[in-house]
Amino acid sequence: MRRGKAKTKVGVVTSNKMNKTVVIDVTQIMSHSRYGKPIKRISRFKAHDEKNDCRIGDKVFIIETRPLSRTKRWRVGKILERASPLEDELPKEVLGDGGNEG
Repeated sequence: MRRGKAKTKVGVVTSNKMNKTVVIDVTQIMSHSRYGKPIKRISRFKAHDEKNDCRIGDKVFIIETRPLSRTKRWRVGKILERASPLEDELPKEVLGDGGNEG
């Protein structure tokens, strides 16, 4: 017997330090009820990542599932977009050798 369609969300991985678990931030932009100004709301979800594939900055698709632990109610359905490695984004002067120049 089916219990209806599972909820889905798209968010960005903010932490992958736990084993088989990632923390995902889902950003929602809504307008203020009285003033109409756009407000950014961020919800955080813990999701099950069976293969430990997700990296920080990845854009992922999560699906609601049965409770897997006290706080984990979601699982990673698909990685939509990979985050680029940090070394590719920084200029060579910033990476350097880490020592003092002097």
